[in-house]
Amino acid sequence: MPRSLCITLRQGSPTGPYDSRWSPRRLSGLTTGVVRVTSVMDVTVIATESLSKRFPRVTALDRLSVDVGPGVTGLVGANGAGKSTLIKILLGLSPATEGRAEVLGLDVATEGAAIRERVGYMPEHDCLPPDVSATEFVVHMARMSGLPPTAARERTADTLRHVGLYEERYRPIGGYSTGMKQRVKLAQALVHDPQLVFLDEPTNGLDPVGRDEMLGLIRRIHTDFGISVLVTSHLLGELERTCDHVVVVDGGKLLRSSSTTDFTQNTTTLAIEVTDTDEHPDGTRAVRDALHARGVTVEDGSGLPGAGHILLLTAQGEDTYDLVRDVIADLGLGLVRMEQRRHHISEVFKDDTDSGAQRKEAVGHGN
Repeated sequence: MPRSLCITLRQGSPTGPYDSRWSPRRLSGLTTGVVRVTSVMDVTVIATESLSKRFPRVTALDRLSVDVGPGVTGLVGANGAGKSTLIKILLGLSPATEGRAEVLGLDVATEGAAIRERVGYMPEHDCLPPDVSATEFVVHMARMSGLPPTAARERTADTLRHVGLYEERYRPIGGYSTGMKQRVKLAQALVHDPQLVFLDEPTNGLDPVGRDEMLGLIRRIHTDFGISVLVTSHLLGELERTCDHVVVVDGGKLLRSSSTTDFTQNTTTLAIEVTDTDEHPDGTRAVRDALHARGVTVEDGSGLPGAGHILLLTAQGEDTYDLVRDVIADLGLGLVRMEQRRHHISEVFKDDTDSGAQRKEAVGHGN
């Protein structure tokens, strides 16, 4: 990615908040219906309908229709699934082959400059000049956004403090670690106080500690400052902890779009943990054998905390709870917990049949 891409987004000057007056408008042909344009909290942040992007030998997006509301939204898919292509279209930097899209109520085909005034962008690849400091670079990006010199310096100091680079702000970027460079890219995306930020694979190249810190920063962008976030990743586990909503794309097509709560909803699987006693030194085995004797299929809770001491069984109704209670009482064991399991997002996409290498990459890591 050329270095200049970081700068091409800064066209025009910031427009500030939306007009406080109600301004009803219909997104013609889109699935979002009526949008009342007042603030980010009152609009559908992103809406696409039948959005496609075709290249001579590949289709990057294939009739993608999705609505994204305020908050932190995860866009997940394997490498090559079309995530970066979608962001470039939403920024007005790449025309769609067909279909429509709007960002903050603005048409990406005709109002790209206005969108870029209101949106921050953190690119996936390194585009930072190595011979300038973080302060110099972020101030420059703030000035490119239209902020006056004093405001640009003040906003830069505040933003670098927020991303944890305040003490290192005068060092040349070329001497930064990968994690510090990612924070510089995040800072330049936030410095002009956007209403929405696009973060393209922000945890790339980071160790587990760095990933957790970056995910915490991303969450705070919305909770502390009210800025909506679209963050791309090929790691479902990251998004489960960070996002309010998850959009999954596969081969340029929409696989699923729903809230994180819906992804991780309760199942009918019960997780049971019991104590041991002198009479039954392995209480877990005793419960499993007793339930098997009564025709109940029980599995070990592999992959769960304390997996060797947790049993899983399918609840057929209230009678199952009563049966488990009676079995444990008859054995004289103590019940530590009996609760419904929650899905991990990755479990939703597990397929017993051959699902392809890309699907495995998209759902199999980062939990």
